[in-house]
Amino acid sequence: MAHKDSEKKFKELMTAFFQGGMTRRRFIHRATQLGLSAALISRIAPASFAAEDDFLESSPVAPNESPVTRERVQYLQSKPYKDTTINVMVLRSAVGDCVEYHAPRWEEETGAHVNITKVPIDTLHQEIFADLKGSGLYDAYQTAAWFYGDFFTSDQPAILEIAPFLRDPRYPYWDPGQFLPAMKRLYTWQGKLFGVLFDADAQILYYRKDVLGNSDYQEKFRVKLDYDLPNPPKSMKEMHDVATFFTGWDWNGDGKDDWGISLHAKVNEQGFFHFLTLAAPYVISAGNKYFYFNPDDMKPLINSEGHLRALEDYVKFLANGPKEQIGWTLEQGWNVFLAGHAVMEPTWGDLPTLAQDRAHSSVQGRIGATIIPGTTETFNPITNQWEESSLNPVGNTNGGTWHCVISRRSKQKEAAYDFLAFMANKKNAFFNVVTGWTGVQPAMKYEYFAPVGSGTVEEWENQGWDKDDAIAYLNAYYANLVLPAQQIYLRIPGAADYWHELDVRVSSVLSGKAKPKEVLDEVYQAWEKITDRCGRESQKKLYAQSYAD
Repeated sequence: MAHKDSEKKFKELMTAFFQGGMTRRRFIHRATQLGLSAALISRIAPASFAAEDDFLESSPVAPNESPVTRERVQYLQSKPYKDTTINVMVLRSAVGDCVEYHAPRWEEETGAHVNITKVPIDTLHQEIFADLKGSGLYDAYQTAAWFYGDFFTSDQPAILEIAPFLRDPRYPYWDPGQFLPAMKRLYTWQGKLFGVLFDADAQILYYRKDVLGNSDYQEKFRVKLDYDLPNPPKSMKEMHDVATFFTGWDWNGDGKDDWGISLHAKVNEQGFFHFLTLAAPYVISAGNKYFYFNPDDMKPLINSEGHLRALEDYVKFLANGPKEQIGWTLEQGWNVFLAGHAVMEPTWGDLPTLAQDRAHSSVQGRIGATIIPGTTETFNPITNQWEESSLNPVGNTNGGTWHCVISRRSKQKEAAYDFLAFMANKKNAFFNVVTGWTGVQPAMKYEYFAPVGSGTVEEWENQGWDKDDAIAYLNAYYANLVLPAQQIYLRIPGAADYWHELDVRVSSVLSGKAKPKEVLDEVYQAWEKITDRCGRESQKKLYAQSYAD
């Protein structure tokens, strides 16, 4: 084998191993085939970093980490970052509060200090890139997955690849090999890992299984609509029928009228994700994977007949909840469901997690979960044709999937990674996932039950979860992530601008100030200007690459 070819294959092998793409045993086997000596392989892949017998379940030196390597324990004894300060910019939201929660525990272990700056969502993108181009004050940023394209617009990425850090057993241990593939791609760029585990957003449908299972309501529904009450709804038509049926009467018996659905649609927040999620099965199918742009010329698809049908649907859904939804943040929308006044809510995994807190929830033990209902008609915006099917459900990873990345300009790169890896350590990552106020959802196999992962229901019950709620939630969340048809996440440069233009205009439709067709045509024109500003040919290339990740 030629030397250059061998060197290239070894680099590829190293990358796969340190990013969790292969086991240590397979790495050693493949490296041996390339002619490497056993001594060299041992130095490259220390047994202490990968061998189970060298992991400690816990240590007084690292009380907030489990598992922990012996090298980590030895490293911490020296208080390695004593008098070191790192600056971290986070979202002013639950996920930012979660980062703040972990800071003093890491400080105690390492002797360092963390300065946390919280920024509202409507200015976070601007603040991050202003810092990258300006003072470079921050060592790490909590980023949304849709910011990624903007990190790679110059020859040098604005953020650091983390493979070199993963090689060192002195840092807190976490295993990227445990990522579910749909989530790992949101932490990577062109096959390289840049993000450190934190959040894992996707939207599915949560519903009151006790209400849909009520025999009296089932009979009333059958009489009114001439078919059995869906439990749960599988198609958009069924979801509309259920939402309409349960709106405007007192089905929970508290003397007040209740609702069929609860949404959070405030502009400049994250309500536009409802549109993306509900629109997916009207546009994505086995015959078309493109939702945003035509890959041949980067012309927007956003004003297609499928997108229009979906926006009209969104308006109908909004009418089946309180009129105040148009101005609600996430928490306000969730509270209606948690208080027992809405039958359904399409949203993130915060909802079932928050439902486990009986001090703020009346629905623990009564939550069903399923994938977002599909459609029987899908519009292919590439061929410009409607297509019929028995049912077309589409998966999504919509949301921020909020996690931290390290600035290339950081003056404390090692300490910054240490803090991020500390939060990614299994003990802390699991705490984040099972605790309602953190805003964090499950990305790792060990958080799911067999046969998907190695987690157990008892672990969730020990954290105060209702057993059936946990099973329903994780089964549906995973089912969404592995559906054959998926709405691929938009991560090209300017994604924040594209989505802002969509968000503002969709909000004008929901408030009754504009018509769906004229608004989507306006979005088309706005997106064209953004594409031209960013460079059509470069956007076309990056858009294609984003689908290949």
